[in-house]
Amino acid sequence: MHDVIIIGAGVSGCAIARELSRYDVDVCVLEKCSDVCEGTSKANSGIIHAGFDAPNGSLMAKLNVRGNEMMDTFASDLDIPFKRNGAMVVCIHKDMLEGLNTLYERGVANGVKGLRLLGKEEALSMEPNLSDDVEGVLYAPTSGIICPFILNIAMAENAFTNGVEFYFNTEVEHIWHDAEGLWHLRTNNGEYSARYIVNAAGVYADVIHNMVSSEKLHITPRRGDYCLLDKETGNHVLHTIFPQPTNLGKGVLVSPTVHGNLIVGPTAIDIKDREGTNTTAAGIDFLSSRANLHVKNLPLRKVITSFAGLRAHEDRHDFIIGEVNDAPGFIDCAGIASPGLSASPAIGEMVGNLLKEKMHLIEKNHWIQQRKGILNPNELSLEERNELIQNNPAYGNIVCRCESISEAEIIDAIHRPLGARTLDGIKRRTRAGMGRCQSGFCSPRVMEILHRELCIPYTKITKSGGSSNIVQERTKGGNA
Repeated sequence: MHDVIIIGAGVSGCAIARELSRYDVDVCVLEKCSDVCEGTSKANSGIIHAGFDAPNGSLMAKLNVRGNEMMDTFASDLDIPFKRNGAMVVCIHKDMLEGLNTLYERGVANGVKGLRLLGKEEALSMEPNLSDDVEGVLYAPTSGIICPFILNIAMAENAFTNGVEFYFNTEVEHIWHDAEGLWHLRTNNGEYSARYIVNAAGVYADVIHNMVSSEKLHITPRRGDYCLLDKETGNHVLHTIFPQPTNLGKGVLVSPTVHGNLIVGPTAIDIKDREGTNTTAAGIDFLSSRANLHVKNLPLRKVITSFAGLRAHEDRHDFIIGEVNDAPGFIDCAGIASPGLSASPAIGEMVGNLLKEKMHLIEKNHWIQQRKGILNPNELSLEERNELIQNNPAYGNIVCRCESISEAEIIDAIHRPLGARTLDGIKRRTRAGMGRCQSGFCSPRVMEILHRELCIPYTKITKSGGSSNIVQERTKGGNA
């Protein structure tokens, strides 16, 4: 029995969990996958949007701007890499310049600070690799870049440290309400009950909602393909470069990442498969053709990987957050498509305040506000690093050569709160395997460390949980 059950451990669910962890309340998170950040939150642009794109008066606009404002403090408290590099919306057709004015006015009405309209000369002086066809630019200095994995993981770790329980590999199958006002959830791992449920189930949020309400939701999974380029291309543009948006989204962007790569994407393709994260040749070709319209000399031969993610597009194209009319105690956090990452701190704040009022919650005397991330030796001076290695030689044993990730960082990722149990869990926490060779060199060594530290047989080690086993059987003598 819990006070609150949150369904889903993406950025929305974990932001809500962290916010509720400041109160004296029993909270748990149910996640169908083997780790946090396994759904929509794991594959996106990593952009903290300024908030000029969402319609005036929408919840999406309000929470985007509020989340953007909160991000500096949020990133500092949780030790998350975050940079306000600014964004440019590029117009390459003179007859479409009025569209930039519309975006500017919408952004001002939404409360976005510092917006400016730039002419061709000023835009090219700030960003020389913009297309020579540029006619004008909307410049948003408050836009930023962040690591979506670390944001999600950091919120979860901080919530866990403050007492929130997490249950992984736990999929909700049925929900019902009893005469005493309690909610009951049947899962593949037994039954759970709570006074309140928060539905933060991403592309499955409509499935969960429709179990309890006659007022149905409908979410369409919208696939976005991306290309990630090598770090040697990371300075090709300094700002996040957008085309003018369409009804399907913000278009194909080109942006540096907070880790020094260059990212191109996404596409916007509505599909039926809620697990359909496969890339396609047509999708990647589309990215190449579109990105080159707004950024010249784009070094697409330097692509090191491509991937796809899903956005939870609800038919009304707005966030749906609040108590369901015909299901008292059931709180929706649904339709959290872009800019959901940007809005996540504000989503946590909004749902936290809603439950604080309904449940008369009292703040803890000793809430741990800050979380310390995994030590990155590359940020130390040579003297500091030498001393670190002397004290712990595992920091001198480089496992991932592409990203210079040491054995000690991987061990930290395994043993910290909500530690990694899979290759992808290690990758998202440390970046081991995210470099040029894409795990070609380091994955066997990471498996050795997982095997040693957790006593997991090699045949049970997975890429991302479930049936994603790497080794099927031992072909030579010895213990698996």
